[in-house]
Amino acid sequence: MEQENQEINESISQENRKQHYKKPNSNYNSNSNKSPNTQSGNKNKNVSKSSSRRRQSTPIDEKLKAFVELNQESHKQRLNPHYKLDLNSRDKIRITPLGGLGEIGGNITVFETQNEAILVDVGMSFPDEDMHGVDILIPDFSYVREIKDKIKAVIITHAHEDHIGAMPYLYKDMQFPIYGTPLPLAMIGNKFDEHHLKDCRQHFCPVEKRKIYKIGEDFEVEWMHMTHSIVDSSSLAITTSCGTVIHTGDFKIDHTPVDGYTADLHRLAHYGDKGVLCLLSDSTNSYNTAPTPSELSVAPAMDRVFAKAEGRVILSTFSSNIHRVYQAIQYGVKYGRKVCVIGRSMERNIEVAMQYDYIKLPKNIFVEPEMVSQMNDKEILIVTTGSQGETSSALFRMSIGEHRHVKIKPNDLIVLSSRPIPGNEGSISAMLNHLQRAGAKVTNEKDIHVSGHASIEEQKLMLRLVNPKFFLPIHGEYNHVMKHKETAMMCGVPERNIYIMNDGDTIEIAPKYMRKVKTVRTGKVYIDNQNNHKIDDDIVIDRQKLASDGIVVIVAQIDGQHSTMLSKPNVTSFGLVADKQDKYFAKEIEDVLEHFLVNIKEGLIENPRALENDLRQVVRKHIYRKMKKYPLIVPHIFVM
Repeated sequence: MEQENQEINESISQENRKQHYKKPNSNYNSNSNKSPNTQSGNKNKNVSKSSSRRRQSTPIDEKLKAFVELNQESHKQRLNPHYKLDLNSRDKIRITPLGGLGEIGGNITVFETQNEAILVDVGMSFPDEDMHGVDILIPDFSYVREIKDKIKAVIITHAHEDHIGAMPYLYKDMQFPIYGTPLPLAMIGNKFDEHHLKDCRQHFCPVEKRKIYKIGEDFEVEWMHMTHSIVDSSSLAITTSCGTVIHTGDFKIDHTPVDGYTADLHRLAHYGDKGVLCLLSDSTNSYNTAPTPSELSVAPAMDRVFAKAEGRVILSTFSSNIHRVYQAIQYGVKYGRKVCVIGRSMERNIEVAMQYDYIKLPKNIFVEPEMVSQMNDKEILIVTTGSQGETSSALFRMSIGEHRHVKIKPNDLIVLSSRPIPGNEGSISAMLNHLQRAGAKVTNEKDIHVSGHASIEEQKLMLRLVNPKFFLPIHGEYNHVMKHKETAMMCGVPERNIYIMNDGDTIEIAPKYMRKVKTVRTGKVYIDNQNNHKIDDDIVIDRQKLASDGIVVIVAQIDGQHSTMLSKPNVTSFGLVADKQDKYFAKEIEDVLEHFLVNIKEGLIENPRALENDLRQVVRKHIYRKMKKYPLIVPHIFVM
């Protein structure tokens, strides 16, 4: 409007100038003799004439307008392909995550029709600091046991531990066909071998990407190549009679991957154009606004590291990040270094990647760990595990001087090419302290590591390519999936078509609706990696009590006829009172025991187990009143 007024004023000004130059005197006199109102009226007339000239609408070409409407309708159909879904269908699919939500790791999801079901991934996760003696956590398979007769297969997206780590524990109990690409199956095979389950390899069903596999009667599954921080990753198109569900797996959109195999965006777009019922998408990096850098972007930093290193280079990263290790080895060889691989998982993963031609390296560049001490420091690259500060890892044992073959030297350069997993910051810091006390230089610059997960912009691209009717954000803590929900709404998914799931929620999806129908049992099972056995819940709880509140052991001999002590009880405590207070504390518990026996219930003395339980409660209450602690109470009462 302002621009239009400006044009009108300019037109008036030009008209006035013309009049002025044609009849300067008469114009001046006539204007000077007129009243202000008359002058204003003339101006308004000029404005009106000029305005009418300027606002004359151009002729409308009805043919062009018709095509505008046609293109608008085309956009609506392109951006909302859900009209292609069969809204008259009464078929439905149920999706139940048994792990992977509200946490990082432990991914396992059930896809279920009326008669059949499949599992997507069977992963492990890591314990909290208060889970003493626990090495890994695996999902509770109670619901899987409940529906095991319906399950037709296990579907694997990629070979990270949080997606395949619990496979041996499931297959000790139940067996199903396993569909996946070669690398994940090879790594699962190694796990089966470690757990003495070699016969389970017979269940392997290797797949070819971009090919649709009929699984059971109800499912058709296609693996689509996806870039991630491990090679041979896939997204899934799971089609049933009610429509297609896309499961991204873990992903990022890397346009320049190390192996040149970019994400299969064309296939995702193909399904998006056909009409996708629901999308399940990775939420791990939901807060990152900048696009996730390419894996190839670490190359310049790697080059600088090796160019400047004056002694040994010890590189630690995730053993599954094959392309990161591959690039490090390439630059090590470029600068005349031999490669020593230390750490069981690192050795195994590099060996598998070479066996199946995912990477190609000459065998003569590798040396055994016992050769390291005999070589010049500038001629060696050590690739090892332990970037997360795990106390059992090779790098941690090197840092405290307990590794058999490698001792840290002052001119060593330690390269940590990984991001700390939430919860591991303390252990990483402790390891760094050990390494630096030994004189090593440590580098963990940002440009030496890139994430394997999609940022907001890549999540938007996935949403726009797939264009789902319904959306279920997965893989991440609650705040991650909530942020992913916001991104989906920005990309046109209505809020009513998005559901924030928790582990155990069963979501029923049909072309017309999505709703939660029930909650099934979920949880974690504690595993001791030393013997690959389950640790019962009560053992972990007892360990937590021991760590936080200590233990009290009471041994007493009781006269069964008179309900009195035959001698002073033996009271031992750990983690509760200082050594110098042991005698006072023992006397205090002795008094509690005497008072307990004076007021003992009739007949209780004849039931030693009930007697010990009652004594345990009395002592626990006394200690809580005095010390505000709940130690583990272990009474041993001998009735004579």
